[in-house]
Amino acid sequence: MAEKKLTFYAGFTIVEMMISMVVMIIASLAIGAVIVDGQNGWSVMYDKINSDVVTDGYVARKKFDSVMRKASSEKIFVGDDNASVEIYYYSGESTIVDRYLRFYQSGRNLNLEYGQLDPRSVLQTETVCGNVSDCTFHQVGMSVQMILELDNGSQKNTIITSAVAHN
Repeated sequence: MAEKKLTFYAGFTIVEMMISMVVMIIASLAIGAVIVDGQNGWSVMYDKINSDVVTDGYVARKKFDSVMRKASSEKIFVGDDNASVEIYYYSGESTIVDRYLRFYQSGRNLNLEYGQLDPRSVLQTETVCGNVSDCTFHQVGMSVQMILELDNGSQKNTIITSAVAHN
């Protein structure tokens, strides 16, 4: 009697192919969902970081610090309601304090007024930033602290900075 030899064909059955396709589809959908969620999170964070509230706060803090650096340590006045601060400074190479700078809130803006002391006159007014909901100043010795609250309706930001008069 002749011996029968069994032969095996290499390959996958249709059931194995279907199962592997289902696994691949599920894995692809999961990876796609993670990528889309990551992109959405990145977009939200980008919008928050680059919103006008954040940039306004940064600009106000930098301006406040630079103004306080050139302030004369002999004259700093915080308004009675803590809503403004006025500092005196030297213009150019002058040895006499002859100019002033005043931070104050007007409506939804933080303004900076440049002026001459004698005779007292306003030389220029600059809007530092918008979206201001509240701004207060506090003085401790030669240091002045600014607490600036910004709100554009969808995002809020509070900036707290302090600086020391250097001159």
